[in-house]
Amino acid sequence: MKNYSVRQYQENDYQNWNAFIGQAKNSTFLFHRDFMGYHNVKFQDYSLIVLDKEKWVAVLPANIVGNEVFSHQGLTYGGLVYNEKIKLASVIEIFKGILSFLNENNIEKLQLKLIPSIYHQKPAEEINYVLFLAKAQLIRRDSMAVIDLSKKNILSKLRKRSVQKGVSNDFKIKEVEDFKLFWNDVLIPNLALRHQAKPVHSLEEIAKLKTLFPNNIRQFNVYENGIINAGTTIFETDNVVHCQYISGKEAKNELGGLDLLFHHLITEVFKNKHFFDFGISNENQGRKLNNGLSYWKESFGASVIVHDFYEVKSINHNLLDNVLL
Repeated sequence: MKNYSVRQYQENDYQNWNAFIGQAKNSTFLFHRDFMGYHNVKFQDYSLIVLDKEKWVAVLPANIVGNEVFSHQGLTYGGLVYNEKIKLASVIEIFKGILSFLNENNIEKLQLKLIPSIYHQKPAEEINYVLFLAKAQLIRRDSMAVIDLSKKNILSKLRKRSVQKGVSNDFKIKEVEDFKLFWNDVLIPNLALRHQAKPVHSLEEIAKLKTLFPNNIRQFNVYENGIINAGTTIFETDNVVHCQYISGKEAKNELGGLDLLFHHLITEVFKNKHFFDFGISNENQGRKLNNGLSYWKESFGASVIVHDFYEVKSINHNLLDNVLL
């Protein structure tokens, strides 16, 4: 078997990193160094590059906390990224090399949040099998509400009535370039009131990311007589439309504006995409479900795909030594 080498990402790897993730079979724009770069203040980068001599064969977007490495805590999903030519046997050896590297550098554990399968350009669950071999522990499982747009989906009667109510109330839907109204008038107040929380991205951060990825990050707002009352921030990839933020003014949600917005996005704006990902409805590391929120998403025709998080000890690299027959 090949003897892969592993090293940390360095600034002069910027172009090669972006070129590699641009042709990987399980990558999205979230792994571009420009997207990851806004996290530099919050997280200490510990991204890894796996090489076959001088050739890049895999990358691991990651950060470090103490003696643990995480597949990046600032990203919605992460995991080992590789191209379509890599075979399962090679992924076993690659991951063994990563665990050995971590072990040699006194890092005890790796937490890996997998890339949900809907984000793969081609099937890419080799790492799932390798984690089983390395006796990784499942430590978290979130439930994502996803619509397969290539199939016929049934809108519930309740949602149909609400969408019609939105039409009757003459709500207007607009795609906008500026996030300020949604952030300041809807999203921030709602998160503070309901969850005592703030958006993961500040207004300045999301605006900067929009300039870097104008075709991937989009904002849709709902207006009543020219005043915003709801909206959603979309992260768009090749196969998937992901709702990064969904929020509406509480007093206005019964009037149908938010339902009208999502019906419009699903049936018109993004009807030619493969998947529409509403995101998760979980709290407490996946162990609690916001049933009302989950039901709302499912009433549009969404069903569940799980998003798994694993923890593996670096010393377990030796479990991958004698796997191949």
